[in-house]
Amino acid sequence: MNIPQSSNPRVVIIGGGFAGIALAKKLSKQEFQVVLLDRHNYHTFQPLLYQVSTGGLEPDSIAYPIRKVLQGYPNFYFRLAEVLKVNTDVNLVDTNIGSLKFDKLVVATGTETNYFGNTELEANSMAMKTIPQSLNLRSLILENFEQALLTDDLHEREALMNFVIVGGGPTGVELAGALAEIKKGILPKDYPDLDTRRAQINIVQGGDRLLPAMSEKASEKAEAFLEELGVNVWKKLRVSGYDGKLATTNTDISFRTETLVWAAGVKAVSLKGLDGEAFVSRSKRLLVNEFHQVKGFDNIYAIGDVAQMESEAFPHGHPMMAQPAMQQGENLGNNLVAESKGNSLKPFSYRDKGSMATIGRNKAVADLPKFKFQGVFAWFVWMFVHLYFLIGFRNRVVVFINWVYNYIKFDREARLIIRPFKNHFKTKE
Repeated sequence: MNIPQSSNPRVVIIGGGFAGIALAKKLSKQEFQVVLLDRHNYHTFQPLLYQVSTGGLEPDSIAYPIRKVLQGYPNFYFRLAEVLKVNTDVNLVDTNIGSLKFDKLVVATGTETNYFGNTELEANSMAMKTIPQSLNLRSLILENFEQALLTDDLHEREALMNFVIVGGGPTGVELAGALAEIKKGILPKDYPDLDTRRAQINIVQGGDRLLPAMSEKASEKAEAFLEELGVNVWKKLRVSGYDGKLATTNTDISFRTETLVWAAGVKAVSLKGLDGEAFVSRSKRLLVNEFHQVKGFDNIYAIGDVAQMESEAFPHGHPMMAQPAMQQGENLGNNLVAESKGNSLKPFSYRDKGSMATIGRNKAVADLPKFKFQGVFAWFVWMFVHLYFLIGFRNRVVVFINWVYNYIKFDREARLIIRPFKNHFKTKE
């Protein structure tokens, strides 16, 4: 990989998400050689992926070059690579561009979509965990409306304009709200010769309420907001199959749809060599102690969504969200520095700063440690928090301008089919 030899301990970080970036920032000015490996050369602000999918933002607004994040820091190296295996016996990481020795290894690979073993759903539904997946979904949504104009078959047209979102967490709720606003404010102007009133947005939740990780008041208000926007909310219903045309459930209810978005669960991204039963939980997360060390190892750590640190307060590990990931990255960075200086380590303690979800224009719910509120004020707080945590001044400015423009004009300028997704849908460049 052409990483120079150094007298400083080499810390290899796998993954440039919230946790990996937070750790790299902590270490890059210290007496360490830091090597960050990722399949992409950019960091993705995942909470806003749904806005890319629905044409509210372009992908470069929520992505930031990893090299620029840590630009100018001494002893920092980035390599665009896919990790194939970890050889724990010899402290070696095997990748598609070569192998690399490490003194300390930090796994921050995050999560991927969990289909719970249903191969049919995996093959035919749409995921929304990465920027390429979000662009594919954006293209599919727009292509389906273009095709709806061309068919005389009423059932086919309705299937093309019928959207099913599986999963009632923040991702599903925010996507459903965005699609409902598109149906209300944009489709009638873009497709005046199409009866877009027949478009349907369905959100399917297996549990008895939306946003189960938030308060009951937030769940009730989110459901009320969605119904106000015309979204069909289905609770205690599970999608069991989808062949690309028909979505079946555990009841006699089914949906004819050309677009099914799977947002019903995630699982940790596992690595060969670190997938043994002794140190992997049932949810495939790496079991770690309060100092982020993977069970059974002294020099291998895991942080972020891939790590499961069990405690009395969090018996199943911390929530798979950005805040725990960033706090874990910072805590591990401080501990590695402290260890190198012979100081005592500080066990991780999660500071819950709350959770939020937006359902649409002037509609959001917020559960903060001391306050719970919904509506317009929650929507403004949601916007401020997301702008604050975006990486890069340009991204903050671009996203803010887009949101102001979209709010005033009730529009989404990025509804572009840059690369067609459906194989049978042909366009001229």
